[in-house]
Amino acid sequence: MKLWLWLVLAPAAVAGESYSFWVQPCTSDLAESAHCENGDPELAVWALQAWERAARGAITFVKSPEEARARIRIYWAPANLHMYGEARPIAVDGQIGAAIYVRPDLAQLGPDIAAAGSKDRLFRHGVVYLTCLHESGHAIGLAHTANFEDIMYSFQFGGDILEYFQRYRRLLERRDQIRECSGISKFDERRLLAIYGR
Repeated sequence: MKLWLWLVLAPAAVAGESYSFWVQPCTSDLAESAHCENGDPELAVWALQAWERAARGAITFVKSPEEARARIRIYWAPANLHMYGEARPIAVDGQIGAAIYVRPDLAQLGPDIAAAGSKDRLFRHGVVYLTCLHESGHAIGLAHTANFEDIMYSFQFGGDILEYFQRYRRLLERRDQIRECSGISKFDERRLLAIYGR
């Protein structure tokens, strides 16, 4: 996502911002093309809930029954889109939102990460969750950072990408702990609160 576009489209600093959202179900056809799993939509919802908690009441996410009315839409990207994660601005009823594309196939991140994910289910779930978290951060107005500890860190700055994900994996003993381990740094949180006026 181009930085200048997000700076232009970033939400106004207002309290009580509400985002409707919709997450694409992982159908059997989509599982074949994108390698998503039945539990991946839950990981996407947990990512939104993590931002909601970090915003301390300044943001709420409300599930939309209709894809077309959702300000944030999360899709599982197949291989032919040649991406791992991306957030694209959209307009919904006069409000800025985002279409988020996440490819849950770890092969896109290289052989080391793909190998780690094939051996360790929690590692794989953590990578998908963190990708949803990063891209939904863009959707609510956060740009990239150069700080390795941030969820909004950009891999364009280099660093040990495998360690970036392993660091999070070491916090987990079981899948449902992802809900407790947000992955959001203090700096991410301060930037979020600065946008939304808290």
